[in-house]
Amino acid sequence: MSRQPAVATKMSREMDKPLISLHLVDSDTSLAKVPDEAPKVGILGSGDFARSLATRLVSSGFKVVVGSRNPKRTAGLFPSAAQVTFQEEAVSSPEVIFVAVFREHYSSLCGLSDQLAGKILVDVSNPTEQEHLQHRESNAEYLASLFPTCTVVKAFNVISAWTLQAGPRDGNRQVPICSDQPEAKRAVSEMAITMGFMPVDMGSLASAREMEAMPLRLLPAWKVPTLLALGLFICFYAYNFVRDVLQPYVQESKNKFFKLPVSVVNTTLPCVAYVLLSLVYLPGVLAATLQLRRGTKYHRFPDWLDHWLQHRKQIGLLSFFCAALHALYSFCLPLRRSHRYDLVNLAVKQSSLGFVALVLSTLHTLTYGWTRAFEESRYKFYLPPTFTLTLLVPCVVILAKALFLLPCISRRLTRIRRGWERDGAIKFTLPMDNALAEKTSHV
Repeated sequence: MSRQPAVATKMSREMDKPLISLHLVDSDTSLAKVPDEAPKVGILGSGDFARSLATRLVSSGFKVVVGSRNPKRTAGLFPSAAQVTFQEEAVSSPEVIFVAVFREHYSSLCGLSDQLAGKILVDVSNPTEQEHLQHRESNAEYLASLFPTCTVVKAFNVISAWTLQAGPRDGNRQVPICSDQPEAKRAVSEMAITMGFMPVDMGSLASAREMEAMPLRLLPAWKVPTLLALGLFICFYAYNFVRDVLQPYVQESKNKFFKLPVSVVNTTLPCVAYVLLSLVYLPGVLAATLQLRRGTKYHRFPDWLDHWLQHRKQIGLLSFFCAALHALYSFCLPLRRSHRYDLVNLAVKQSSLGFVALVLSTLHTLTYGWTRAFEESRYKFYLPPTFTLTLLVPCVVILAKALFLLPCISRRLTRIRRGWERDGAIKFTLPMDNALAEKTSHV
């Protein structure tokens, strides 16, 4: 019980320290020598990550030995406190050695098998997305197969070279660690704490593949919502271009291409924000409908709906972003026209209120365009006004939400989501594999 506060206090002190403290800096801005009694750590590799790792280790009080195939050429890139030598010499004395080379170069280290026997190898590599799909085993497991007499630990692969240089204050503090040997895992965890990071035990080395996939999953969560927003923007922009620019040019010989950069964009942005906001709530409506139809919550949703439910946060943030851009663009319009956008701005700016914003935006669109929807002059090239297109999905969502508020439906849906089933028997549908298990949504 008393050890945990002490560790927390130690981590707090390490987090407050700058990466390069004053007493470690010499005249040429390199790190000065560390005491001889400091623990020695080896690094195999001389790339950007290896240099940043060496800098962080030296500043944390470790004695660093770097193994390079050409030490004379790379010595000047490392802190003066780090010893840069040949690989054979670098692995002779340290018990913990960071392997900072690419997977395809692991085999070049096989000549060091005798010197590496019994040592801890820390694999910090990350595969590309293509390599991750191509190889069934992780980089760490492949390294362990090449060096069976060593203990392999997977760690620091989610930490960037910039975070190592600037300190964990400017990046993610968590360092996932996995290994088949608890003692090796504990040793690397203590090093991570000394360096100012927070180790997270991920279990055995079999978790290395999942850890190596972490950096690949940082942006894909935004990929589909971003493509969706971009697709909606292109569609509405093209639609508004045909109505507001092309039609006057063809039928009235009026050149209104000056509207393209501001006016057409400003007409498109609220449409995109409005539709995206409604798409945040539509999957919830579909999920509730499926649960009512099935009479249970213990059936998996279709894969497309599961993905949709997981992307609701990103879609909502993109909706807010488009609404904010619309507000900025409105200031670019002549003042005589700005009053037309006051109500829609007021509604869209409240998108953080979620469903209330959707209702307000729908009411505004209906009151704004009710009479215009029946004017023949508004149907340019026989195309209806843009706002009428944007009303379809929000109206469906609002009507469905209203139906779910009816007592007969609301009570049944609440009972289903609390575990009740129509047939009285709980039937769990398990995913076919681990990949599907990770996609499970909570509704």
